[in-house]
Amino acid sequence: MEISEFGKGILYFIMGLVFIILGLLTSWLLRPYRPNPEKNTHYECGEDPVGNAWSQFNIRFYVMGLVFLIFDVELILIFPWAFSFFDEQILIHNSDWNFFSLLEILFFIIILVLGLLYIGLKKDIDWVKPKPLKPKSLNIVPIDLYKKFNEKHSHISH
Repeated sequence: MEISEFGKGILYFIMGLVFIILGLLTSWLLRPYRPNPEKNTHYECGEDPVGNAWSQFNIRFYVMGLVFLIFDVELILIFPWAFSFFDEQILIHNSDWNFFSLLEILFFIIILVLGLLYIGLKKDIDWVKPKPLKPKSLNIVPIDLYKKFNEKHSHISH
């Protein structure tokens, strides 16, 4: 009996799922289960979590991460270019390769430098800490009532 290419793909997919499920089931059966309070705490880089997890995070960290990722990918693309740019076998068979390759990589680097200048001009990579703005509230309840309420309930919870 001959299996079609589609059937081979389905069989490959099913065997992959079976392999994953068997691996997860085996690890679940063999792992030790010894919970304790230390294991059940939240982990934050070896430090005890302090404060609210919903604190504001400066968006510039994300921008810097993206900039790093872009230039990291740039290096990954430039290394093979550099090796092929100086390969004598390629230059022998195609004499125009050297000029075309140089123009191509210069165009690539110019686009990246323009992107870096753009985020630099927008001051997205400026690390001066912005002044925190107090949120404006339309609340008409006096602050003294909040303090009294918190004092009253802080004694109850302790």
